[in-house]
Amino acid sequence: MYEKIVLPNGVRVIYERMPNVRSAAVGIWVMNGSRYEPEEWNGISHFVEHMVFKGTEKRSAKHIAVAMDAIGGQVNAFTTKECTCFYLRTLDSHLQTGVEILADMFLNSRFDDRDVDLERSVIEEEIDMYEDSPEDTATEKLFEQCYRGSSLGRSILGHPETLKDIHGKQLHEFVDEFYRPQDTIVSLAGSFTLGDIEFICSLFEGMKGEGRNVATPVQYHPTVFTKEKDIEQNHICIGFEGVPLCSDERYVNALLGTILGGGMSSRLFQRVREQNGLCYSIYSFHTAHTDAGLFSVYTALGQETEQRAVELILQECRNLAECGPDRTELNRCKEQAKTSVLLGLESTASRMNQIARGEMFFGYNPEVEEVIARYDAVTKEDVAALARQIFQWDQMSISAVGRIESEKYYADLIRQYS
Repeated sequence: MYEKIVLPNGVRVIYERMPNVRSAAVGIWVMNGSRYEPEEWNGISHFVEHMVFKGTEKRSAKHIAVAMDAIGGQVNAFTTKECTCFYLRTLDSHLQTGVEILADMFLNSRFDDRDVDLERSVIEEEIDMYEDSPEDTATEKLFEQCYRGSSLGRSILGHPETLKDIHGKQLHEFVDEFYRPQDTIVSLAGSFTLGDIEFICSLFEGMKGEGRNVATPVQYHPTVFTKEKDIEQNHICIGFEGVPLCSDERYVNALLGTILGGGMSSRLFQRVREQNGLCYSIYSFHTAHTDAGLFSVYTALGQETEQRAVELILQECRNLAECGPDRTELNRCKEQAKTSVLLGLESTASRMNQIARGEMFFGYNPEVEEVIARYDAVTKEDVAALARQIFQWDQMSISAVGRIESEKYYADLIRQYS
């Protein structure tokens, strides 16, 4: 069970002890991602993530790197649509040293313009890297188009035209306005002492700011997206409006995704790949946010087999909606889900992430017994009902990247199921 301290400024410090480990994982989480950015600064949250490693008022970038290596610390960060996290794993004997460096990076980054100009080029290379990946392009463009016109539909990385006007001044202004104490969680799991907790609280009690970041509501739009690319395979992503992250149906949704396309025993893998040999890679996935969700199926295959593959994919979706899963596959997928939960208890990083996300998005972290019980309670009828809710044929979307047909071809391909 984790414990929580709320500092006077609103920062939440949450922690969970794990017996029989000698390490600790700590993360500084802020409820701020690309969907909270001003449109003209699209990509600035991710820019900040990069820049916190470039030095503070008392530490250079090299000093940070050498100091972390000296304690054997593993430090990194990531940005999503709705949050940013800066995290560290280290031995318990080095915890205070590592956390002090991480907090300094988070609270006191200098955002020097010379460093900003250099890092802008690095981020532009990162953008190009993703653009060169047809799988990423197919999935990301589907998401962008389904939520077009909203901040949720914008790229996390931003674009060269929005990044060019971001300098140190803008980074400071953004952090001052959007990195709010009440949106900040410091999460710790593993081996630590009460003195470590008191030390962490002292590092964040001076953080300033008021209020909470508020996301603008979004609306799902069915879409057809195509992009010509001279590659050997066509990359197809089919999407439906899914359930939000905080939905009561999230446990049913997780099982639905596993049954349909969650592994080698899934329906899509067995039907499309094993029985018909139409592709090498196929899977389903769900992208969830506080107020929106997108349920998707991805595959990569030759142009000559894509029509048949799409037909089989949608047949399996329809079968689940009409008949639900059989008892054997439902029980198998329940065991997969419960095993994943229980294995996560053995990793400091997994526990640090789990309790932080629970606190951030739900306001609490459910006990493992509650999670297991929620999975056990899911019935065949629950899965079928959610499948009928999600697989609305007239609301289907598709993106295609490769040596593709026309946009009308793909629109007609999915329209025959509506």
